[in-house]
Amino acid sequence: MVCWQVIEAQVDMPVVGAVTLYVSLLTFTLRVHPDRLDYVDQVLGACVKKLSGKAKLEDSRATKQIVALLSAPLEKYSNIVTALELSNYPRVMDYLDNATTKVMAVVIIQSIMKNTTCISTSDKIEALFDLIKGLIKDMEGAQDDELDEEDFKEEQNSVARLIHMLHNDDPEEMLKILCTVQKHILQGGPKRLPFTVPSLVFSALKLVRRLQGQDGDVTGEEVPATPKKIFQILHQTIEALSCVPCPELSLRLFLQCAEAANDCDLEPVAYEFFTQAFILYEEEITDSKAQITALHLIIGTLQRMNIFGVENRDTLTHKTTGYSAKLLKKPDQCRAVYACSHLFWTDDQDGIMDGERVLLCLKRALRIANAAQQMANVSKGSSGSVTLFIEILNKYLYFFEKGIPQITNTVIQDLIELIRTEKQNDSQTSDPSAEAFFASTLRYIEFQKQKGGSIGEKYEQIKAA
Repeated sequence: MVCWQVIEAQVDMPVVGAVTLYVSLLTFTLRVHPDRLDYVDQVLGACVKKLSGKAKLEDSRATKQIVALLSAPLEKYSNIVTALELSNYPRVMDYLDNATTKVMAVVIIQSIMKNTTCISTSDKIEALFDLIKGLIKDMEGAQDDELDEEDFKEEQNSVARLIHMLHNDDPEEMLKILCTVQKHILQGGPKRLPFTVPSLVFSALKLVRRLQGQDGDVTGEEVPATPKKIFQILHQTIEALSCVPCPELSLRLFLQCAEAANDCDLEPVAYEFFTQAFILYEEEITDSKAQITALHLIIGTLQRMNIFGVENRDTLTHKTTGYSAKLLKKPDQCRAVYACSHLFWTDDQDGIMDGERVLLCLKRALRIANAAQQMANVSKGSSGSVTLFIEILNKYLYFFEKGIPQITNTVIQDLIELIRTEKQNDSQTSDPSAEAFFASTLRYIEFQKQKGGSIGEKYEQIKAA
């Protein structure tokens, strides 16, 4: 093929004209010799030679033709893996300006999505991430303040979707893929990490599930793909995200990893992830609403954990109940404290059946609800805290049916009478939703009586009507 030699001979030909001819030549080559990647690469190499010595293209028409040149192999082969085998492909991209490099990166990712291309080796992913580096990290001379926020989010979401598509059935190769992705996305800076880190974390956790039950020991230079090694990578990655700072998202991811470590029977790893979550809660999460959300996530995750020994579990539950009692508002304190009662009685976990501590949590919640009610009376506010008593009653009923000996029908009857008294005291400011809630709870008790059986017998001595 001597066509590009003719183009090269035209020394005075404008860049846009030369690139246009290379686009035509590449289109012809792809149509006539689609199986000859060496021919395609030679055309791209000839274009690089023609552009050598020039900086980034400033001619918008030439830039448009470069995009057409780079898009042609993607359209022909419908497989980015084929384009990754072209050594001159990234060299052509180097002549694009930052904005166009990002546009081309989006085109490449869209091609992968459209054709559901599987990129399954770390070296191919290394090459791919080099091509889409305009989306992965800040380019030299790029102006962040000129970037549209919605466009930026869409670009980063496309990168996140791409990460989920990277897969290899071989755990060793998949671990290499994860390490390659980690290396690139950690260069993304504080704006990108919240989009890309979660995708990497959940892709890594998928591999952890596949390897569940393997020995976690890691020795030697050749690191095997074990859950413990993957958790080390995850810890580093989430820690980088927490330094952005992005504490709420980091806390969620630490808890996800703790639950996965629980399923892999790695108690020290699970405890470490919980410790990191607690550090973030104590030092970084200051907004009261964010604290409430984070705390309930901690409670829910800890409730599902069955790996911890007595000492570690006591430490974690003690901290969690302590956080609950320190929330800003009394109603939030109350709801968090009674939620903690579930940490001490779990049916599917042997040994976690401490009725005394369940009762202590519920009594503590009652005291907080009573304090909230008194504050409402002093300030002549609404009787909204009566709802707290009804919520606590429902918790008592839940544990009563579980058979906790400390939760007796006498305790429940006393609480029902307390709620009735509080409602009478607040008759002038009654809350219709609280009235309906209480009535529904009493109907439930009567229904259980009528249904009979062992549960019905337990309810017989409770006067709900």
